[in-house]
Amino acid sequence: MTPAPRSEIAVTHIALIGNFLPRKCGLATFTTDTYNALSESFPDLQVDVYAMDDHPGRYAYPPQVTGAIPQDDLAAYLATARAIENSGAQALWLQHEYGIFGGAAGEHILTLLDRITLPVIVTLHTILEKPNADERRVMEGLLRRAARVVVMAERGREILTRVYGAANRQILTIPHGVPDRTFADTALFKPRFGWQGKRVIFTFGLLAPNKGIETMIEAMPAIVAAHPKAHYMVLGATHPNLVAHEGEAYRDRLKALAVERGVADHVTFIDFFVEHEELIDFLQAADIYATPYVNPAQITSGTLSYAVGVGKAVVSTPYVHATEILADGHGLLVDFGDSAAFARAIIALLDSDSEREALSARAYARGRTMLWPCLATKAVAEIAAMLDQAPRRLAKPPAALPPLKADFAAVERMSDATGMLQHAIYSVPDRRHGYCIDDNARALMLVAKMDDLPEAAVDKWMTIYAAFVQHAWNPHARRFRNFMRFDREWCEDVGSEDSNGRTLWAIGTVVRHATLHKHRDWAMAMFDYTASLALDLGSPRAQAFAMLGACEILACVPGHALAMKILERFSAEHLALLAEARRPEWEWFEIVLAYDNARLPEAMIRAGVALGRADLVDTGIATLDWIMAQQTSPEGRFRAVGTESFGRAYEAPLQFDQQPLEAQATVEACAATFEATGDARWIDEAMRAYRWFLGANDLDLALTSSNDGGCFDGLTPNGLNRNQGAESILALQLASCAISTLSKRRDSVAGDSRAVA
Repeated sequence: MTPAPRSEIAVTHIALIGNFLPRKCGLATFTTDTYNALSESFPDLQVDVYAMDDHPGRYAYPPQVTGAIPQDDLAAYLATARAIENSGAQALWLQHEYGIFGGAAGEHILTLLDRITLPVIVTLHTILEKPNADERRVMEGLLRRAARVVVMAERGREILTRVYGAANRQILTIPHGVPDRTFADTALFKPRFGWQGKRVIFTFGLLAPNKGIETMIEAMPAIVAAHPKAHYMVLGATHPNLVAHEGEAYRDRLKALAVERGVADHVTFIDFFVEHEELIDFLQAADIYATPYVNPAQITSGTLSYAVGVGKAVVSTPYVHATEILADGHGLLVDFGDSAAFARAIIALLDSDSEREALSARAYARGRTMLWPCLATKAVAEIAAMLDQAPRRLAKPPAALPPLKADFAAVERMSDATGMLQHAIYSVPDRRHGYCIDDNARALMLVAKMDDLPEAAVDKWMTIYAAFVQHAWNPHARRFRNFMRFDREWCEDVGSEDSNGRTLWAIGTVVRHATLHKHRDWAMAMFDYTASLALDLGSPRAQAFAMLGACEILACVPGHALAMKILERFSAEHLALLAEARRPEWEWFEIVLAYDNARLPEAMIRAGVALGRADLVDTGIATLDWIMAQQTSPEGRFRAVGTESFGRAYEAPLQFDQQPLEAQATVEACAATFEATGDARWIDEAMRAYRWFLGANDLDLALTSSNDGGCFDGLTPNGLNRNQGAESILALQLASCAISTLSKRRDSVAGDSRAVA
């Protein structure tokens, strides 16, 4: 049976990003006109404007602007993404132009787009046929993210499909909007500007070398000779970027050229940025509009669109937008830089009023198809279609799968004779990033903890990962190195504190859990030789990792002096940290949240058990309770603390990006609490965190890959990060080891209860 089509969704709220008046540029005018057209055509539509800001504090934005995005401030892009996500907007409409966004080729805007879940429509104001590497990367990023891409000329569609491989169905052609003005006689407007008796050729826009004004000045001697009352008016301030670089030197060069050609009295520069209504008045006072632009690839010209919209006779060079909008007798085209051709075309139009008026009428007729309400209506219709086609979220989370057993296949896929590689592109190891001790330490833990790995495999991989750890030790610095290139050259002499603490933890894990004596013997000797470095660690997480390793040692060697010292010193320091950072609403060791958060309470709980100190266990449980509350979504699912949360003092966590490391840490902290208390609630909490891997998360997406032990690198606002790096794979497999052990203990407890009953 064919399902009934879904009803079209009403568009009631969108976000709009672009430049905005009073910033002086064509894109600001376009975005402002777009906003006004949306507001007038759809009075009930809420439009939140986020203005790109090249000089924070300079512009007095009107109330329509919800927020400004400082161009080079990456944090502002992230904050705006959060604001848009939380605003209730249904879609985002982005005005894209190179040069208005920060980062290489404006790549900061991709960071914003990656942090929102809304459908995106992008209007492209420039489409480069020969992009450099950064420009191509950014454009391809926009095309991947956008549900719809708007171009203003069909040539834009052709370039996008040919150069960038864009899907034709994704691309829409919506002409540049134009104002709704009555077709009027120029004589009605000329007196306002003192142009009575003059035959006015007009150009407007920000002054810059790509506008080709020199071509028109060179044409003026011939035009003036044929029509002594001809006057060339150039309206517009110098482009701000040009002013910043050389002041008004370019304008001065143009004036000097007019003097040199003997037409200074027939060329006037009107040096200011005019508001919308006054600009249209200027246009309607002109007899002929000239666009002598020099860039053949120019896809969009707002000035040309406005001139056509009010019915001007246009003479233009054949750049892309002009060839399309002036086709079929709607304007005159002459070659680039051909001053003589400009002169001939303009003289012919000034010679014949009837010819010029007929051309103006044809232009006006075309302009009626480009009115701003037409643009707004087409865009909103496409946004409605985007919303209707967006996949629906499941009403309920998927049923949790049974706990998975640890599976070594993906770990083996990421490993070679040197160790485990750090990163992957999808599931294929990315050798460019080499290896790190963090991942090899985790792999060492996994091999030690897996129950059903064949002994031959245990021997092989334990030896490889242990050899990596052993080789990483720098006896001169008495620290472990961390990063190694694929060619086995170390990138540093000393690794981070966290990597050193984690390595001690891994060594302690081998001492307690390895199945082969030779590996336990090696690990014990390695711990005794290296673990004194822990006493110099200052990072709370690095200290927690070292504490967890010391607990493993004490489980095998009760009273081990160095392990005892590590636990006693760092537990005292963590109690002091908690006392200093605590607030009524903040039961945590630090004033910020970071990664691997649950390791801090886990270390306190395991230290309390090892030292026989109930106060440490109680502190660990209280702080674990608190962090679990922070890691719970309104629907009751586990929500890993998003990476965007890091470093925000006394702030609630943000939703994205969520990484597997957090779920693993929570599973293992809950397991430690169950071991310490016997309270079955903590098994349930561990299972809730573990189900995050299986799809019981904010996006209802499983992070486990099919039947090979793989794990995707996290949840982003737009779905899965489909790469499968070592950290993520190991997080899943170590969590699976912990959950398998917990499940067996729960079954054992239940069996004992039934026997007693």
